[in-house]
Amino acid sequence: MQVKHEKEELIAHLVQIEEKLNTIKTIDTSTSPTTLYASENLKLQACLLPLEGTGLIIKMDDSNKEAKVGENPNLYIIHDDDLLRVINELRAAGAEALSINGQRLIDTSEIRCAGPTLSVNNVRSSAPYEIHAIGDKDTLENAIKMRGGVAETLKVWGIHLEVESSDNVYIPPYKGSKSYSYAHITDER
Repeated sequence: MQVKHEKEELIAHLVQIEEKLNTIKTIDTSTSPTTLYASENLKLQACLLPLEGTGLIIKMDDSNKEAKVGENPNLYIIHDDDLLRVINELRAAGAEALSINGQRLIDTSEIRCAGPTLSVNNVRSSAPYEIHAIGDKDTLENAIKMRGGVAETLKVWGIHLEVESSDNVYIPPYKGSKSYSYAHITDER
């Protein structure tokens, strides 16, 4: 009974969202170019538009090295914290948009272990991982390859990290949903 009620609520919520989307799509550009620009800017800020620009494509793969006797073999495979180090370094270097294996990263994206795979936006994938980053390609590359940095650290364990600079890095739009159960809009304090 509860599942049926939840399904009805979700259908009603979907109808509301579709109505809002139809309203946005039917904006008359001849009478309100400012409104259209604001709508596109909101979609951009919400990560709902695909992007392309200069940046990096980073390919990461597990090590081919065999663990030595008594050594933990988990040291030679990519974990969530390895991806997080790369992503955080790119963000700190000014990356404007990021994706991992086609999953757009937004403010609420999670990167976590999910058994032998990693989960990004609740979508599981396994190595190799392909990270796309849009930003100043020289700055991004220097951040990843700096002495004592993330690339050098991963190399110790034989983790493969291939960094390719590109003028045409593609980042897909965010495909998940974002809803607020506890937060609500209020007046500024």
